[in-house]
Amino acid sequence: MSIFPTKVLLATDGSKEADLAGRSAAELADETGSELHVVHVLALPIDTQDPSSFQPEVRRQLEERARARVDELVGRIGAQGGEVAGSHLRVGRPDAEIIDQAEQMGAGLIVMGSRGIGPIRRVLTGSVSDSVVRHAHCPVMVVRGGAVELPTKILLATDGSEEANLASSTAADLARSTGSELHIVYVEPASYVYEMAEWESSRAGKRSELERAAKEMADSRVQEQEQKIGEAGAHIAGTYARVGFPDAEIVGLAGKLGVELIVLGSRGRGPLKRALMGSVSDSVVRHAHCPILVVRTQR
Repeated sequence: MSIFPTKVLLATDGSKEADLAGRSAAELADETGSELHVVHVLALPIDTQDPSSFQPEVRRQLEERARARVDELVGRIGAQGGEVAGSHLRVGRPDAEIIDQAEQMGAGLIVMGSRGIGPIRRVLTGSVSDSVVRHAHCPVMVVRGGAVELPTKILLATDGSEEANLASSTAADLARSTGSELHIVYVEPASYVYEMAEWESSRAGKRSELERAAKEMADSRVQEQEQKIGEAGAHIAGTYARVGFPDAEIVGLAGKLGVELIVLGSRGRGPLKRALMGSVSDSVVRHAHCPILVVRTQR
């Protein structure tokens, strides 16, 4: 099973990153036979609680400018041979409006840009893309560094979960249908290895034994994924078994290989868990220097 073809919702704010997302969404929709929609949110000042409190003339002017930006983007996509099935202008908090629009139209993928952030700001959360990735009911592609131009080099990060299996089939389908180069990485988390080794420090060689067992587990898991994807007809250019912290290993390998798209799964979260950061997908989205496709089963 793959998420394509589907309804793709491109969320744009007129920025350079949004332009990269627009090119990515248009090409992705064309290559996968998906339907492309565009949404732009007219963001209200942070202290504005009631949209109706705007003076009618001021609001009208703001909406006209926003609509002009949407029409300009639709025109550029059309000039490049793409087709936009629908454009939507919303007013309110961008993350909430994007998610609501996606749910209303039954989108199967949200595509949006994200500004690259430096080492200090990477530890902070709260951006629109962070929030959409955490709260959306469907997969989300966050574009940064450059547009996704197919065919490309894809890195699939898998952990054997249901969401990772959907990410695997999606990555395999995308690679097969676009002639892209597919790489697979599985990372066996290292934290428990080191914690157990400290408890067992009195036993010589215990740490190396645990690390060896973890590496064997990683080898086994990545071989399983290689076999499944191979059976689906996708060519695999490389497989990588790692032991360490998954987010750091995924981002580091992506940079080393020069991949242009990372695909990974993310578990959907309830109202309480959505308020918490710290998952592998959250961290990869914040730290990767290329576009990321976060796949989850739709709620």
